[in-house]
Amino acid sequence: MKVYISADLEGVTGATHWDETEKLKPDYSEFREQMTAEVTAACEGALQAGSTEIWVKDAHSTARNLIASRLPREVRLIRGWSGHPFSMVQELDENFQALLMIGYHSWAGSAANPLAHTVSGKIAGLKINGCNASELHMYAYAAALVNVPLVFVSGDKGICEEATLLVPNISTLAVKQGSGNATVNIHPHLAVERIRDGVQAALQRDVSKCRLPRPEHFTVDITYKDHAMARKASFFPGAVSTDPHTIQFKSNDYFEVLRLFAFVL
Repeated sequence: MKVYISADLEGVTGATHWDETEKLKPDYSEFREQMTAEVTAACEGALQAGSTEIWVKDAHSTARNLIASRLPREVRLIRGWSGHPFSMVQELDENFQALLMIGYHSWAGSAANPLAHTVSGKIAGLKINGCNASELHMYAYAAALVNVPLVFVSGDKGICEEATLLVPNISTLAVKQGSGNATVNIHPHLAVERIRDGVQAALQRDVSKCRLPRPEHFTVDITYKDHAMARKASFFPGAVSTDPHTIQFKSNDYFEVLRLFAFVL
């Protein structure tokens, strides 16, 4: 079994403030360690389930966060950003049997995590076919393009609830819950144990039941915090301005939606 893991940081247990997510801030090192520990646990769970090859995408900020030497030897680690529209799932293709998302977080505008955002701090909200969409939502459809099921996600309670609505048979693990600018978190060691066990169990099930059906048509609405950015984005081919802060884009081809995201988010 060939498994792909996409890893973020704002959804790992304990992470609560932006200073804990930024490489040059003193608080960052503790949460880089926890991100690495949670991803390592997911890799170990995949190996215990019979995976023979694991690719990991470091998908937070600089994409240079994970401590490579602590990952299992079977892992291929993707660091940095190539510019490809698949972004947080770069290199994912039809040769993978499962996609896992570790450390993921709720969408911009959500109250489920004080670190909720979608891709960047530029936007106030993003909707796909009328539904508030997170990074998980965006790249679950990318996985659907290449027929790879989204099997497991860990992160805040809100992202786990969104994932279950999107993929009813998915396995989820909420390691934290937001409350205003605070979070309520499970113990870091417990998060590691539960991720390892949860991934193993998820991959030992019928993963084909976690395939996400791809809609025939996509309507995307992006609302920016700054009206000037919305105006600039409205010049992307096919995008239209629907109000001073919002653009809309429609396509039957989800890769074209991903191309939009690569240029305007």
